[in-house]
Amino acid sequence: MQVFGSLTNVHTDSTCSALLRELQHKWNEIGVTELEKGRMLLEIERECLLVYKRKVDEASNARARLRQSVAVKEAELSALMAALGDLALNTQTQTDKHSATLKEQLASVLPLVEDLKMKKEERIKQFSDLKAQIEKMSGEISGYTQPNGAATMEEQDLSLRKLTEYQTCLHNLQKEKSERVNKVLQYVNEVHSLCGVLGLNFGKTVSDVHPSLREAGPEQSTNISNKTLEGLDQAIVKLKTERKSRIRKLKDIVRSLFELWNLMDSPEEERSRFRSITFILGSSEPEISKPGVLSLDVIEQAAAEVKRLTKLKASRMKELVMKKRSELEAICRRAHIEPDKSTAAEKANALIDSGLVDPSELMENIEAQITKAKDEAASRQEIMDRIDRWLAACEEENWLEDYNQDEGRYSAGRGAHINLKHAEKARIIVTKIPAMVENLINRTLAWEREQNMSFLYDGVRLVSLLEDYKLTRQLREEEKKKYRDQKKLQDLLLTEKEAMYGSKPSPKRYNSFKKPNGYRANGNGSTPPTPRRNSVGCAMPELMTPRLHYGHQNGYLRETRRLSTGPLNFVAISKEDTVSYAFTSVCGSELGSPHQG
Repeated sequence: MQVFGSLTNVHTDSTCSALLRELQHKWNEIGVTELEKGRMLLEIERECLLVYKRKVDEASNARARLRQSVAVKEAELSALMAALGDLALNTQTQTDKHSATLKEQLASVLPLVEDLKMKKEERIKQFSDLKAQIEKMSGEISGYTQPNGAATMEEQDLSLRKLTEYQTCLHNLQKEKSERVNKVLQYVNEVHSLCGVLGLNFGKTVSDVHPSLREAGPEQSTNISNKTLEGLDQAIVKLKTERKSRIRKLKDIVRSLFELWNLMDSPEEERSRFRSITFILGSSEPEISKPGVLSLDVIEQAAAEVKRLTKLKASRMKELVMKKRSELEAICRRAHIEPDKSTAAEKANALIDSGLVDPSELMENIEAQITKAKDEAASRQEIMDRIDRWLAACEEENWLEDYNQDEGRYSAGRGAHINLKHAEKARIIVTKIPAMVENLINRTLAWEREQNMSFLYDGVRLVSLLEDYKLTRQLREEEKKKYRDQKKLQDLLLTEKEAMYGSKPSPKRYNSFKKPNGYRANGNGSTPPTPRRNSVGCAMPELMTPRLHYGHQNGYLRETRRLSTGPLNFVAISKEDTVSYAFTSVCGSELGSPHQG
């Protein structure tokens, strides 16, 4: 500053000297006297002093105003610091008055004051918001509104400590409110669910506790006071009691419905109307949550249906008993077991007409028999499946015998290749029949040991039928063997005749003895014609083999069917043997006399 002042003085002196020289030059030209020159110079100096004095006064006034401004701002700063408390302690509030000018001091204080003013406004807004929230929450929790005077308490205390206290208080109230709101919502949701199940008006139910629970909005907050919580709790207890009572009543009605439906064999269309409530029997109270399922209308409709079916039951009881008896007989027929004769149709009709037996008791008796028959049928199922496979194998055996009788089975006719493949499969199945019978006998005996009773098939012991079948099949095999031995003897005699007479069968004569084909090419087969007997051979006697299928005889389901008819049907005999047999029949008729001679 001193250097700058020195430079300014030098510049001012040089400027004044230049102007003075120019003024003296001008005066010399004009011819001003020295006296006048001195007077004018004194006047100029006096005017300069007046200017300097005026400038000094202005500078003094400016300094006084700056000092006053600095003092005012410092006082304002101190007031703000006192109001804001802890927050202002971290702000630089003092400046070095000895080393700084007044303008610098003012410039340093002004930003601090403005900053603290803004912070004060923010702090006041924070306090105002906190107080408003605290008052609102306190009113919601307590159930009444705080007086307005509480909003202006300790307004001058804007310290951070006080703000923290308000925030802590608000946080605690928010936590308590959150817990209460969750509890109220939990209660309200439970009331809504119960009202839905019971078919009650939810809005009216919660309005009776407090109107704000139904009409809460921006203007009216939900009441979460202790009184509201207690009211909701009492409403829930009342609704649960009503639900338990209705569940018990509806379960009794549904049980009655099921009994009447089963008793009267009601159609599915009639049952479907009450399908929405039938699940209730196997459900606990919490599981019954379908809306309207426990409404008074539903209960009244179900009770009316029970009343209607009860009236209809009396007029249809005899028909229902007969229907149940038919169901029992159908189950027994499918399982080839004998139904209980104590509830036969004739006896049941007589008992009902005489009035000696209650139709309901008779119905229960038949239902118990049905259950027993189903259990027995289930235990017999494996053996019944084996019987079906055995009977199917026997049918294949019959078909194969019919097929082997067909002399044209190897022709190129329509369907011949299909029958040939069928025959191959049939031969494989027939070879398994003995093992199937043995396994069936063993399984049946094991079942009899497990059940401690005989396995009856249409009233006859299955093991006895199978033993008879084995014996008959054994006799049949012996007859086949005997027939093969006789055929060998025929072939030997025919060879001797050819060697002695050299005769051969004429094709025309041979064709005249061919039998009409009794085998159907469609693979179903038919009863084959009896072949012509020769003079030497003898036909295999007709065999009767027990065959089991549906039939009615003295209340039992049994019949004997034929497994084989006519002579031996060339089982296990090749095509060449069949032709040889036909040739022997012809030659035996024509050459019998020479051979006997």
